[in-house]
Order: sequence, then structure tokens, then C-alpha cells
Amino acid sequence: MQVKETQNEGLKRGYEFTLPAADLAAQVEAKLKEAQPEVEIKGFRKGKVPMAMLKKQFGQRILGDAMQEAIDAALRGHLETSGDRPALQPKVEMVNGETWKEGDDVVVTVSYEALPAIPEADLSGVELERLVVAASDEQVTEALENLAKNAQSFEDRKKGTKAKDGDQLVIDFKGMVDGEAFEGGTAEDYPLVLGSGSFIPGFEDQLVGAKAGEEVKVEVKFPEDYGHPTLKGKDAIFETTVKAVKAPKPAELDDELAKKFGADDLEALKTQIRERLEAEFKGASRQILKRALLDKLDGLVKFDLPESLVEAEAAQIAHQLWHEENPEDHGHNHGEIEPTEEHKSLAERRVRLGLLLAEIGQKAEITVSDQEMTQAVLRQARQYPGQERAFFEFIQQNPQAQQQLRAPIFEDKVVDHIVEGAKVADKSVTKEELEKAIEALDTL
Repeated sequence: MQVKETQNEGLKRGYEFTLPAADLAAQVEAKLKEAQPEVEIKGFRKGKVPMAMLKKQFGQRILGDAMQEAIDAALRGHLETSGDRPALQPKVEMVNGETWKEGDDVVVTVSYEALPAIPEADLSGVELERLVVAASDEQVTEALENLAKNAQSFEDRKKGTKAKDGDQLVIDFKGMVDGEAFEGGTAEDYPLVLGSGSFIPGFEDQLVGAKAGEEVKVEVKFPEDYGHPTLKGKDAIFETTVKAVKAPKPAELDDELAKKFGADDLEALKTQIRERLEAEFKGASRQILKRALLDKLDGLVKFDLPESLVEAEAAQIAHQLWHEENPEDHGHNHGEIEPTEEHKSLAERRVRLGLLLAEIGQKAEITVSDQEMTQAVLRQARQYPGQERAFFEFIQQNPQAQQQLRAPIFEDKVVDHIVEGAKVADKSVTKEELEKAIEALDTL
């Protein structure tokens, strides 16, 4: 195989590989001889099929395999010799593909962008501030009261009492659009808590003040973004019968409540709530610490970025943001989404930090264990109830999906590694101050 360099500008590389016809013919001959002892063709004993017959029968397929193997081997050898690490899969094209015939040399062009050499990052001077929030007794009590509210029961109000927000109504209703009942618009003995927002806007408001035994004609308009396409923006009338008006009765803050939530007693439940709150605060604090670290790393070293990686990342960012702004469109038939300069700038930051963290992690010999991957797959699978097995099989068969799960785990482990060696000062703050810091992340 002959290799000729055709491009070497910045990170862009180009080569021309030439596989001589004689070498290719020798490979085909060797493969046919290797297979000959096991080949059976009608009219010939096993292993006695003439080479000319074998070549006529299998030559073209083996020739194609030999060409691909030779090109793959040449590319592997070139990368090992040069030390290049392609940013994306190298582009391989056959120069004389349309006119090539057996007996001609095979000429292919290979082009790619090499990953840059990452300068040594001096992490010794990294200084960070970690926000620390302790769960207060008031916060624990508030969370406990919310649990009691969720565990509340309802009891009948006095006959003739008007319903108000927070009350539970037991209703029968029949919905009609253009004078006709529609699918899913009818129910009996439905428990509806006024103010819960569980029905379309305006429905619950018109039941405030209703009494048990009354019939109410509720007139509403389905939202334009309603999930059922035939009901979007439609005017509807619900013939509603109020069968009962019930007042909320919060659960008592006692050991019985604690047992409903799996704790031995009320004090144990309070301890669990405090630990959960502080775990949430710690998680939020880590987000802020990680952003501060990434900001410092972003300006720590400079190196060229592969344009192909930046363009791919910018396109992904633009696509993701478009779907966030258009949540009703779950498909991909939305035409091309052109990345903005802001998308490209963010992509450059992500690529630069990704390459830097990968380099730091590699030098620190950081890896993602099989157990960590299994846990990640299990967490992700919970988002697909009833389809867990299909999700597991998809992950097993899809290396790209595995990498998408592995990448954030690896990044977090590298971040933890850097933080361990950095100068970190703890700063006690309030829950409100922590929340403001989290909100500020979205505006940076």
C-alpha cells in the first residue's frame, strides 16, 4: 500500500492510498486457497474444486472483502504510525470507483480532522467556593406539612354548603362539542379537587360556589395546544351534576403519618426529610461548583478545535433548543435548523471543555466501571415503564447510546477528581441564596 499526503493544514489531514492490483490479486488468491479445502460444488469432491472455478464462483465477493480489509488495515497502520486521533470517522472515497475494473490499482482518498494536542493544564491554582445549606427546623416542618396535605382525606360538608377552592367535589359530567358527546368527555363519581388545575382552564372556576345536588352547565374552550387534535380550540359544554361537596382534612402530624411514608415514627420521618432536603441542597450546590470550575478551566488552556466537532455540537444544540421551544413537535420533519453564532460559541466551549476533561481524565486513569454503567442504564430504563427489556437490548446493541450514558458519568468523575485537588472554601448560605445562584446559571 502506498500512502501520499495531500493535506496537512491545522488539524485537517488528507491522504491518498494506492493498493497495487498485484497485491490485491495475491490477497484474493490467498483467501481462495485458504477456503479451497472446505468448499463443495456439485460435480467435485470436497476440497477438489479447481481454483479457476472457485475464482469464477466466489472471486468478486472475496475481491470486495479483500479491498475493504486492505483499506481498513492501511488506515489503522497510518493512524498508529502518525499518532493521529480522528475527531470523527474518517471519510474514505474511492477515486476511480466508477471506472475501476479488475486488474487496476485501487486508489482511495482519506480525509479527517485530527484531535489537537492538549496542553498541560496547571490545576494547582484552582480556587473554588462551595455553598453549604443546612436544613432548618422550619423547612423540615414545611415539608412535613406538605406530606400531611398530600395524605389528607375529605369529609362531607354540611348540606347546602357552597364549594370553595381546596374542596373536593364528587361529580358526574358529560362533555359535548357542537352538540355531540366526545370520547373521554364523560365520567361518573369523579373526585375533583377545586384549584388543583387537573381540568382544562375555566372548568374548576365555574364549580366554585356549587352545592351538593346542583346541576351546573360548565362552558369552556379547549386550549389551542390541547393534546387531542380534534378538540384543539373547540368550545365545549359539560353538563355537570355535583353529588357531594367535601372539605379537606389534613393528616395529623403523628407517628401514624410517619408510618404511611415508611418511617418508624414521626422523629424518624423528620430525620429522613432533613437528610433529603440537605441532599437536594448539596446537589444544587454541586451544580454551581461545577459551573464555576468549568468557567475556570475554559480559560486555562488554549488549543485549536476540530471544526467538524464544533459544527456537529452546534447543530445538536440548535436542534435541542428548537424542540424545547416547540414541545408539541416530537418528530424530525421540521426542516433544517440553522445554528446561530450563539449556538456556535456555546459549541466551542463544550468541545474545548470536553477535550480538556477527557485529557485530564485519561492522564488520571479515570474510567467508568461496569457497575456504574449498569446503574445508569437502570435509571434511564425507569423512564420507559413496561419497555425496560427493549431499552436494555437497545443499549446493548448501540455503542453510541452506551457512550451517551458513559460520557456524563466520566465527566462528573473527572470534575470530582479536579475538585479533590483544588482549594475549596465552604460558604454557609440560606436556601433562598442557593436558589438565586441556581437561577443565575440559566442566565449565564
